[in-house]
Amino acid sequence: PYFKKTVRQAQKNWRKVIALAVKHGIPVPTLGSALSYFDSYRTECLPQNLLQGQRDFFGAHTYERTDKARGEFFHIDWPDPKRPQLKA
Repeated sequence: PYFKKTVRQAQKNWRKVIALAVKHGIPVPTLGSALSYFDSYRTECLPQNLLQGQRDFFGAHTYERTDKARGEFFHIDWPDPKRPQLKA
């Protein structure tokens, strides 16, 4: 509870500090990465479609769709000009 409350209260200023540093060309990679991690950790659904598409293209890793049942995987036949989507 203590840390949750502290981070919640501090995040507005955390964002301001990072924005100000970026505006003035001051690199803050650790602080910025920590904020990105925090945002991604507390977000239920993130737009990972580009990453999943790249993984499927380069390594046929398959992907899940948010409009289908969990555990249902797909793969696109990338060399085919029509790019058919196949159930994996």
